[in-house]
Amino acid sequence: MTTRSFYPIGTPGTPWGPQEVAEWRSRQVRRRSYAVDVLERIGALRARFDVAEYGQLDYAPDSYPLFLVRSREWRDELPVALVTGGVHGYETSGVHGALQFLERDAARYAGRFNLLAVPCVSPWGYERIHRWNADALDPNRNFREDSPAQESAALWQLLAPLHGRVRVHIDLHETTDSDESEFRPALAARDGKPFEPGTIPDGFYLCADSARPEPAFQQAVIDAVARVTHIAPADPDGTIIGSPVVAHGVIEYACRELGLCAGITDAHYRTTTEVYPDSPHATPAQCNDAQAAAVRAALDYALAHA
Repeated sequence: MTTRSFYPIGTPGTPWGPQEVAEWRSRQVRRRSYAVDVLERIGALRARFDVAEYGQLDYAPDSYPLFLVRSREWRDELPVALVTGGVHGYETSGVHGALQFLERDAARYAGRFNLLAVPCVSPWGYERIHRWNADALDPNRNFREDSPAQESAALWQLLAPLHGRVRVHIDLHETTDSDESEFRPALAARDGKPFEPGTIPDGFYLCADSARPEPAFQQAVIDAVARVTHIAPADPDGTIIGSPVVAHGVIEYACRELGLCAGITDAHYRTTTEVYPDSPHATPAQCNDAQAAAVRAALDYALAHA
């Protein structure tokens, strides 16, 4: 894997301004279709679920409707299970794993959860296979009230009425080789900081919320996914992506403090999945299967420990 110590936009040591952001945006090319890949599959779910538009992204000349999928028989006495994918649009299995779960697995939770899924939080990033939105903002650092990121603000507003009712939230992500070759160098350039090379873990891992880690819950998800794909080992220093490993395949982040999607609710059980699609030991189908297995394990654990 090749990394670079500079980025071709901006001046080293100087944070980007509007000119640099505009130059960066001009380089982003649509490489796949949100309408075809995502909206057509969501549309096919209307026979079994309520499908609704909860917002719209406006990045002239483009606009993107944002859709949710939820249980048709929504009952106030049931807890809510929240599944989010595509917060980072380039993390493909987050989107397609969420859709696969809805298509193949969700029916067995009918009458036990009010299921709410947002399979693709960031469609502009999905189409351009990018981590950021069109304003060079990372949605997964901006889940807070009055967020400057349209994607994060829309999801925040959607979920605000469910405060106190979400029992389990699983947010589906990937860690890719492009994190090190493109996105971390871009982040350093955008913020006017030096790029410090890191490592990419080979395998699946979880980011628990340090405010409520629930280690037995995290372990149940790891155990389920281990039957589908391999779990990432720790680096020699006992870390994964620089964070201490607290259990096999598990690290912790302060989700709400960092503005991460997993901290957007006060769910008793919450976690962020990280699949490694560039591994020579995993296929795209395995990555989608791992995401769906993680969702099933999360929901099963929450049901068993109500």
